[in-house]
Amino acid sequence: MQILVVDHPLVAHKLTTLRDEATDSPTFRRLTEELVTLLAYEATRDVRTGPHTVQTPVAEAEGVKLTSPKPLVVPILRAGLGMLEGMTRLLPTAEVGFLGMIRNEETLDASTYAERLPEDLSGRQCYVLDPMLATGGTLAAAIQFLVDRGADHITAICLLAAPEGVERIERELTHLNIPCNLVVAAMDSHLNEKGYIVPGLGDAGDRLYGVAQ
Repeated sequence: MQILVVDHPLVAHKLTTLRDEATDSPTFRRLTEELVTLLAYEATRDVRTGPHTVQTPVAEAEGVKLTSPKPLVVPILRAGLGMLEGMTRLLPTAEVGFLGMIRNEETLDASTYAERLPEDLSGRQCYVLDPMLATGGTLAAAIQFLVDRGADHITAICLLAAPEGVERIERELTHLNIPCNLVVAAMDSHLNEKGYIVPGLGDAGDRLYGVAQ
C-alpha cells in the first residue's frame, strides 16, 4: 500500500481547527469538506484519463478527459458522508455508492449492515471516504468488499490515521494484487485503550452531526 501524508500549510491549518474541541458542528462540516477537496487533489493523481481534442476559439488543442467507466466514490456511513461533498466538488462526474459498516466496540471488528453499490465493479477505480483510520478494521473490510466485487484500483482518503490501523490494513490486505493507496492529512501518535486516535479529533460522526438524544 502506498501511503501519502499530505504536507501542505492549508491542510495543517484546517486540520488544527477540526481538532479543536471548541469547533461547532457547522464549522466542522464546512472545514471537513474543504480539507477533503485538498486531499482529493492529491488522491486523484492516478485517475484514469485518455486523450481528447477540443476546439478553442483559436485552434485545436490536445488534452485529456476522464475515461469510462467513471470513478466510483464510496463514503463509509455515517461519518464518510461528511466527506462526500468535498470529494465530488473536485470530481463532479464521479458516480457515488454507499457502504454501511459498523465497528463492534468490544472486538473492534467491522461488519456490513447496508450497501448501495453495483454488483460488478470490474475495471472501476474506487475512492473510499472514511474520516478516521483508527484500528483499521472498518477500512480493511470496506476495501476487501470492493475488491471482491471486482474493483481494480482503490484509494482511501482519511482525515487522520493511527500507525496501528495502517499496520493492520497492510497486514490484512497483503494478498491484494491491485494498486491500493492511502491519502491522509496527518499520521497521529497512537490509539488509546478505547481504540480512539490520539491526539485525534474525537468521534468524527458525532462532531459532524451531533449526538441524537
